[in-house]
Amino acid sequence: MSFNKSENWNWRNWEISWSLSKKSTCENNINILLIHGFGASKKHWRHNQDFLGKSFNCYAIDLLGFGESSQPSALLNYEPCKENSIKYSFDLWSNQISTFCSEVIKSPVYLVGNSIGGVIALKAAEILKNDCKGVILIDCAQRTMDDKRLKKSDILMNLLRPVLKTLVRQRIISNTLFTRAANPKVIKKILEQAYPSGKNIDEELIEILYKPSQRTNSKEAFRGFINLFDDYLATDLFDKVGTPIQLIWGEKDPWESLNEAKEWKKKFRNIKRLDIINGAGHCPHDEEPEETNKLICEFLQETK
Repeated sequence: MSFNKSENWNWRNWEISWSLSKKSTCENNINILLIHGFGASKKHWRHNQDFLGKSFNCYAIDLLGFGESSQPSALLNYEPCKENSIKYSFDLWSNQISTFCSEVIKSPVYLVGNSIGGVIALKAAEILKNDCKGVILIDCAQRTMDDKRLKKSDILMNLLRPVLKTLVRQRIISNTLFTRAANPKVIKKILEQAYPSGKNIDEELIEILYKPSQRTNSKEAFRGFINLFDDYLATDLFDKVGTPIQLIWGEKDPWESLNEAKEWKKKFRNIKRLDIINGAGHCPHDEEPEETNKLICEFLQETK
């Protein structure tokens, strides 16, 4: 599989890696920006960007801390400011996305996000207002560990939570967790959960996830993210987004509840479609790319 040539964009003195797949005779001038999930990169859209780029201007981007983008150290709320450190958050990443749209794409855009990329897409859409034409959420992160989702009746979790928070703040703990996960054998086991059909779990995919994890500061975005216990939920943002929204969901996603996605569809009027991909898991864009690409194109045609 060939990848589009990466470009670099300077944002707040950090290098952000991105790519563009564009049909040279593109007439409809529709712009799409693909936003990856946690631990992934723009290359996770290997089966989508070129296909969509045949008809649209299709961009993909590495979030700060991931892929080939800069990896500043994680700064937690209680820690003093340090050079080349940042508080990783949905505000940070969504500002990265909205500024990229304004400075690089420079015209209205559809945002497509997988997992945490979905929450980022929603917040960026709120910032962009009319410059976002639509949002496509692929197995959007429901963030079940967020403080706002705790139930008073869950006594054990309420007791253990302060201990958990204290532990994951420690770099020695977060670094150990990251190191154990960042090896090809563990990555493959995680993929076997995420891709229940087993389709497209190949050496290329493992390398896409493994290679960025071996960069010098790769542990830092992991530390920042696992300490986000009080940040945006998708349900905080739906009513703040004025554009149409499509949900695409893997029927067998082991981590993000399809039943909850169905509740979202009932509750929020700007969610125009919920498309379920049979047999797929958390990343149907890579596990079942043909079906996912078709559904994205249908939504684009309906809302352009």
